[in-house]
Amino acid sequence: MSDLRRQANSVKDGPERLLDAGGISIERMPQLLVIFDRMLTQCSESLRALCSSPAIFSVASTQTERMGEILTNFEGRVVVAIFQAASWESRIILGLDHNFLFSMAEALFGGDGSEPAVQEDRPLSNIEMRIAQSVFDRAAKAMQASFSAVVDTSFKFETLETRMDFAVIVPRNTFSIITTVNLQILDRGGELYIVLPQPALNTIRQSLAHDSAKDAVTRDPRWVRQMQNEITRAEVKVQGLIEERQFTLGDIANLKIGQTMHLQATTKTRVKLECNSQDLFWCQLGQADGFYTLRVDEPVDKDQDFMDDILSH
Repeated sequence: MSDLRRQANSVKDGPERLLDAGGISIERMPQLLVIFDRMLTQCSESLRALCSSPAIFSVASTQTERMGEILTNFEGRVVVAIFQAASWESRIILGLDHNFLFSMAEALFGGDGSEPAVQEDRPLSNIEMRIAQSVFDRAAKAMQASFSAVVDTSFKFETLETRMDFAVIVPRNTFSIITTVNLQILDRGGELYIVLPQPALNTIRQSLAHDSAKDAVTRDPRWVRQMQNEITRAEVKVQGLIEERQFTLGDIANLKIGQTMHLQATTKTRVKLECNSQDLFWCQLGQADGFYTLRVDEPVDKDQDFMDDILSH
């Protein structure tokens, strides 16, 4: 049974492997950037509960790199948290550089930014590791809520690592998307990293490919109401057409004053209601209080009228 499942998966993943042979196309997943923007907004709100100083997050870059290159750059300067994404059948990495944690520690313990920034190249203390754990928990919850608006998502914390040899979640040559986020707090800086490996993205690629910005149009309700009011008050002229007849140019030239033209229409003939030469409705001719009236029966079916014209000729 397992061999059959592997064979089915290999057939199913064949086109995906061909498309991904050269890496991951971020442009084909526009929803990803929207999700990150939502996540950072929620992160800023969440950190207000930890410190009074405002924390401002902004996306610095989103690019494709191999996992081995990412972890090599992290070594010695970044602490990472590994989360299991069960619905994606994969794991992801969140990372915080030491400057981020130094800045957060100063803000949490009452600093005002007047002291020089920490420049030490040292292992993180137990307190700084606890701060990292708290930030990771809040960032993961914000990212889960942001992703859940697009695709079913849940993140479960697994482990905290400072040595990148223990943070390998996919083969080191696997392409991954790494998003670098800048933190500004107390005039200090730091970076948050979001690493999504290609196997995780393959399971949600179609959901991330939908560009909602092209479907949704932001509208001002007041402007919409004003436009609707003005349009509905606009005056248009309509006319009822009882019958149409074909004339030659010679017939028109021979018309004389007082000449009578006989129509095939009767009192039961339906009248076509037109506006600006556009057919609107078929109506029944009537009379009330000395005036002719039209009662709307049904919209004009242009396709059916076209077929009727062909058959009549």
